[in-house]
Amino acid sequence: MDYGQIAAAVLAAISAGGVAYALFYPRLSGQARAEQRRREFAAPAAVRAAADRDVQSQARRGQVAQSLKDIENREKARHKVTIEARIEQAGLTWSRKQYWLLGAVLGFVLAIGLLAVSGNLGLALVGFLVGLLGLPRWYLAHLGKKRLQRFIHEFPNALDVIVRGIKSGLPLNDCLRIIASEAQDPVKTEFRLIVEAQTLGMSMSDATTKLYERMPCAEANFFGIVLAIQQKTGGNLAETLSNLSRVIRERRKMRDKIQAVSMEAKASAAIIGSLPPAVAGLVYATSPGYMDPLFSTNAGRIALAGCALWMCIGILVMRKMINFDI
Repeated sequence: MDYGQIAAAVLAAISAGGVAYALFYPRLSGQARAEQRRREFAAPAAVRAAADRDVQSQARRGQVAQSLKDIENREKARHKVTIEARIEQAGLTWSRKQYWLLGAVLGFVLAIGLLAVSGNLGLALVGFLVGLLGLPRWYLAHLGKKRLQRFIHEFPNALDVIVRGIKSGLPLNDCLRIIASEAQDPVKTEFRLIVEAQTLGMSMSDATTKLYERMPCAEANFFGIVLAIQQKTGGNLAETLSNLSRVIRERRKMRDKIQAVSMEAKASAAIIGSLPPAVAGLVYATSPGYMDPLFSTNAGRIALAGCALWMCIGILVMRKMINFDI
């Protein structure tokens, strides 16, 4: 017999045995059955874990949605700002009685001055109403705006203090106490009120939500929303407040940039708005008789009223064009 044929037969037999071993050994040894049983046991566990994750995710989304809904309802209830709230926003300690007493004094002084200058009782009555209702409200709005700007400027530094304190292991309440004793006003005063409210038994979310009533700005509203959601759903508070601090700084940077870019337009609007009254005043000072028909005739009065109306419309349009809400 040829040795080549024998070698070929042996190799064919070995190959056939290897193929048979590869195809039938897992079935004969039970390995395939064991693998199938492992998959059968692992599949329900994976399904249950996925289902649990879906349930937890849905519950978290529901809690967040409920928190946002509660905050929105409180915002709607705070649309009407009372006199006490305006006084508190301005950082004053007046009472309602003191507010109206100041308005009455200002109205009386303004009315006496207009009556002495013009001798017109109707103009004096208008002056009294302006002093009673307008000047105190304007004063409170002016003080509140300045105080709010100082708060916005200092608030990111307070958030950074909270972030560093939480990362170093301090509780949130201790971080708030540090700000209430070390920060600059009005942040120091506002956080002291938050700490005092918690001392009296108010929850953290409610105490921080009150901050927006005293400081009606988006930054304080964001802070209250973040803490309210974190108290109910948990999460990394340090990272969240760090992101909030960065967003507030970017908002301030954008606001300053827009203010710098729009200063030329604001100066032009001021010049355009003040030019007609200034020219009219100069003409009246140099040639009083030239302007008398505008005040002594019906056509002149109608022309003055029309000019005043168009000037007001133009000023409002320019103000709308150069003011940006960030």
